[in-house]
Amino acid sequence: MPITITDPTDARLRDFVGLTDVKLRRVLEPAGGLYLAESEKVIRRALAAGHRPRALLMGERWLTDLADVVAQAEADGVPVYTGTAEIIEGITGYNLHRGALASMHRPAVPSVESVLDGARRVLIIEDVVDHTNVGAIFRSAAALGTDAVLVTPRCADPLYRRAIRVSMGTVFQVPWTRIDPWPAGIADLRAAGWTVAALALADDAVSLDELSAEPPERLALVLGTEGDGLARRTLGHVDVTVTIPMAGGVDSLNVAAAGAVAAWELRVRD
Repeated sequence: MPITITDPTDARLRDFVGLTDVKLRRVLEPAGGLYLAESEKVIRRALAAGHRPRALLMGERWLTDLADVVAQAEADGVPVYTGTAEIIEGITGYNLHRGALASMHRPAVPSVESVLDGARRVLIIEDVVDHTNVGAIFRSAAALGTDAVLVTPRCADPLYRRAIRVSMGTVFQVPWTRIDPWPAGIADLRAAGWTVAALALADDAVSLDELSAEPPERLALVLGTEGDGLARRTLGHVDVTVTIPMAGGVDSLNVAAAGAVAAWELRVRD
C-alpha cells in the first residue's frame, strides 16, 4: 500500500474507468452498487456519514493530505491506487484536478416513511436531469434547514459524481430517497398529513409570501424540470400552487435558485 499504477487498462481500476461517459456511468454505478466521491472534502464527508469505500485512486501528493484515510483503508483491506496525472487521466478520461477519487459502496435506498419520520419541511425534485442542479438543490436544502429530499423516478441520480461534488457532499447529510410511483405518491403524502405545494406559474397560484405567512405544519414543496417546469398531471394532485413574486420582467428562476429562495422563506422558525 499504496499500489502504483503504470497501466491505465489495469482491470483492478474498473470502478474508475470512463468517468466522462455519463450514459455509461448512469447504468454502471447503480447496477454495480457503487458511486464515486471526488475531492478530499467529499470523500471525508462520505466516510463521516458511514459510507464504506471499495477502492481509492489519487495523485501522489494526496497520499500525504489523506494520510489518515489511506491508513484506515490499509487497515480495512481497501486498495489504494496511485499514479501520475497522465496515467490517472488515461483511466478516468479527464484531468483529476481535485486529486482523489473514492469508489464507494452505494447505500441501500431507505423507505419514504423512514426519511420523512420527524420531518417538517421537504423538497421533492421532479424529473430534474441536470446533475449540477440536483447537487445545488441538496446544498441549499442542507444550508437552509430542509429536513429531507425526495426525488422522482426520472430524476437524476443524487449520487452521481457531479451531483455529489456540486452539493459539496451535503447529499450525505440530508436524508433522501426516491418516491415511486409518481405523482400518485402525492396521495400517500397527503394521507400522512403533509400539505403538498407545487412551485410553478399558474393563474391560481398563491404568492410565496402568502404561503409563508401561515405555513402548514408539514410542507412538501415540489420543484420541476429546468425547461418545462412541473408536469400538468402533478399540478392536478397538489394542494396548492405557489409562485415567487418577480420583478424586472423575469418570470422564473433556475430550479436550484428557486428552490433555495423557497426553502429559506418556508423554513421552520420556531
